[in-house]
Amino acid sequence: QVQLVESGGGLVQAGGSLRLSCAASGRAFSSYGMGWFRQAPGKEREFVASINWSGGSTVYADSVKGRFTISRDNAKNTVYLQMNSLKPEDTAVYYCNAQLGTYAYWGQGTQVTVSS
Repeated sequence: QVQLVESGGGLVQAGGSLRLSCAASGRAFSSYGMGWFRQAPGKEREFVASINWSGGSTVYADSVKGRFTISRDNAKNTVYLQMNSLKPEDTAVYYCNAQLGTYAYWGQGTQVTVSS
């Protein structure tokens, strides 16, 4: 079992930055692939970024490439999402995800609102 708690969301102006954190409790955090997803009102949840267990491999959605950076600190059981050059269309609830084989866990989400 893995429990995930996101933090760092808030209200920011377009062009600004935010850093999301996802703290994980439970065993074997360093074995899990981690990811960030987001869901805007009236839309499906969508993939944002992922990072493998070691941090050596990352994948990004085209919409955030070059603006967002995912990273992890296995010593702190935490994964981060640095978001720069934010746009109003980045407004959504951001969810942290942990994946190991067929097991997947989700956090409760943190709201990010980007004003124009």
